[in-house]
Amino acid sequence: MATLILEDGSRFEGTLFGHKAAAAGEVVFTTGMIGYQEVVTDPSYAGQIVCMTYPLIGNVGINDLDFQSAGAHMKGMVVSELCDLPSNWQTKDSLESYLDAQGVTALYGVDTRALTRHIRAVGAIRGMIVEGEGTQEDIDALKALKVENPTMDVTCREAYEAGEGDVTVALLDMGTTRAVVNSLTKRGCRVKVYPADTAAEEILAAGCDGVFVSGGPGDPAALPAVIENVKKLMDAKPTMGVCMGHLLMARAMGGNTVRMSYGHHGGNQPVKDIARGTCVVTSQSHLYLVDKDNLPVNAEVSHINWNDRTIAGLRYTDRAAFSVQFVPDGGKCPSGTHYLYDAFIAGLKK
Repeated sequence: MATLILEDGSRFEGTLFGHKAAAAGEVVFTTGMIGYQEVVTDPSYAGQIVCMTYPLIGNVGINDLDFQSAGAHMKGMVVSELCDLPSNWQTKDSLESYLDAQGVTALYGVDTRALTRHIRAVGAIRGMIVEGEGTQEDIDALKALKVENPTMDVTCREAYEAGEGDVTVALLDMGTTRAVVNSLTKRGCRVKVYPADTAAEEILAAGCDGVFVSGGPGDPAALPAVIENVKKLMDAKPTMGVCMGHLLMARAMGGNTVRMSYGHHGGNQPVKDIARGTCVVTSQSHLYLVDKDNLPVNAEVSHINWNDRTIAGLRYTDRAAFSVQFVPDGGKCPSGTHYLYDAFIAGLKK
């Protein structure tokens, strides 16, 4: 028997699997019905304990194709029912074995519906997975836990290149996924990926046709030096941003960002494209958004989250720059958001 303890004293019992060691982090829930491997390896979940709202997890194991980064980034995982006998022709490992190897503590047999409803009521909250019932000392340790900004933990350690083509894109890596890099390279881009703290002057001196600011974890307000670099890059080159990149670009242009209660996490977030008049299903993972009451003066809203009417995209009227609060699909998914990559690259070729 093990317990997920929340800082407000709430407890959710289950059984340990994976790494089977105490783990603490910010507890959020994700509403995706598929793609647990992508969630486990998405850098946007760094430092978090993730509750999976879909009840059965682990049924297709772990394969070699769906990794979004080199390893797991979440602190912990909470599921309702764990499938310990995966069945899929691409399976290379079980979820439990992979989490153990990656040092991720997890719980199964948890009432994830009750946990999700609790997070919706109180907001994302610090929590700790412990063996047994846990103690008052555990709760005291939780209250003292400082949630650090994890950007520098998930960005690349040094610059690298991917792909070939007649268009060069400088990608500022805030915790990018492989899907984003692949979406650019398969469209004929030479992608130069830079660590998050790389100076704008260094990026511009190396040469590029445009800049892409990736997604990643954490609070954009905690990255003032990055925001200043993003401003310089936006002043110099056509720029596209997604997720964290969207937030950084808004701050770079004088806007503000605010923390949400429990955020948007999952691959089923509906977003309306105002100009096209269409609604698309998007993948999102964030606890912060652009403040609609403090927009940059040179920005207009291009996309709206159709669940709660929050801002999901901005277009900048005085420069070739736009951003969205989600990761556009690369073209394989039916949501059809790949046109954003196409528009960005078409603009660079002009």
